[in-house]
Amino acid sequence: MHDIRAIRETPDAFDAALARRGLSPLASEVLAIDEARRAKILAAETAQAAQNAASKQVGAAKAAGDEAEFERLRALVADKKAEVARLNEEAAAEDARLRDLLMTIPNLPLDDVPEGADEEANVEFKRWGSPRDFAFTPKEHFEIAGVKPGMDFELAAKLSGSRFTVLRGAVLRVHRALGQFMLDTHVTEHGLTETWTPVLVKEEAMYGTGQLPKFGEDSYQTTNGWWLIPTSEVTLTNTVAGEILDEAALPIRMTAHTQCFRSEAGSAGKDTAGMLRQHQFEKVEMVSITTPETSRAEHDRMTGCAEAILQKLGLPYRVVVLCTGDMGFGATRTHDLEVWLPGQGKYREISSVSVCGAFQARRMNARFRLAAGGKPDFVHTLNGSGLAVGRALIAVLENGQQEDGSVDLPEALHPYLGGKTRITAEGTLA
Repeated sequence: MHDIRAIRETPDAFDAALARRGLSPLASEVLAIDEARRAKILAAETAQAAQNAASKQVGAAKAAGDEAEFERLRALVADKKAEVARLNEEAAAEDARLRDLLMTIPNLPLDDVPEGADEEANVEFKRWGSPRDFAFTPKEHFEIAGVKPGMDFELAAKLSGSRFTVLRGAVLRVHRALGQFMLDTHVTEHGLTETWTPVLVKEEAMYGTGQLPKFGEDSYQTTNGWWLIPTSEVTLTNTVAGEILDEAALPIRMTAHTQCFRSEAGSAGKDTAGMLRQHQFEKVEMVSITTPETSRAEHDRMTGCAEAILQKLGLPYRVVVLCTGDMGFGATRTHDLEVWLPGQGKYREISSVSVCGAFQARRMNARFRLAAGGKPDFVHTLNGSGLAVGRALIAVLENGQQEDGSVDLPEALHPYLGGKTRITAEGTLA
């Protein structure tokens, strides 16, 4: 959420930043509601002062035996009391209008974020590894002979419908190994604290990280009001909601491996083959809580943590900075890691690492107490995939495929597979 004081002080800069995101000016609308709210508050305070003054005079009029003045003052007190109640109610309504509007306005991009309307304007700034030179035409993951026995889309459709997958046998074991490998690397090498969180959350948690109110259709809600998390960014970030932390406790660095759920609203007809875009999937998430001064450096560090997973798996990838029109709602700068998928012959997103500044912290009222003293300030929050487990599985299978339908597996996974190094063309580990 945005700081209303900053909008009051620099409305033109606020609108200019929104324009970079391709949005129309909103400062005047925001400030009109804010002005109406403040006017109601001032009027209520003025009426309250008049009520208090009249209340003090009631006793004096009674003591002086001035019955007419006593009745006049008593009526005035009653009128002012009703006026105060009405004005406070109107001020609260304006405050709710202001909050509702601010809740729908996305974060402002940092000045160094490239401007553009869509992914075509994203800027690549790093590339690692070289795509393998196949002596045959590489297949997509679901077409590989050794993968087919362990990846069942027809059974999943029977059970749940489209965009679900049943995994079994060797393929499932590689999927499980990937998640464990990612967690172990982040904990032992990157200093993140492993955290296990619920996948059902209260509505305020979804508001806190920006999934609500604008993107409710992208997530699932139960009949009793819980929401299924689209990513554990929601739970990990909300662990500091409403808290005032000590500066010495920062940064807080967390990771979690959870099931994630997304309705994929608006993606009809997109990535329908295979398991690239699913309603239910697993992800290893990273979340950091920092001071404002350290958040940009933390963004680069988190990007490096995600890169390290791909490098250990030997998967070629590139890193792009998203343009203003392609960034997520809560981000102020985002790095996407795109892994090479030879079956598609293109790089596809496997991680987004975003710095959100104080945007989520304001929504959650998450602050920290400066060591030097003074008024508590809002923390900065960051989140990133480290990585999407299913997409990592796809990349491992496609990059390791052999002409006979078997799959050579990355050395980093061998210890997690009991020393097995490949999936045979028949679909077993060997």
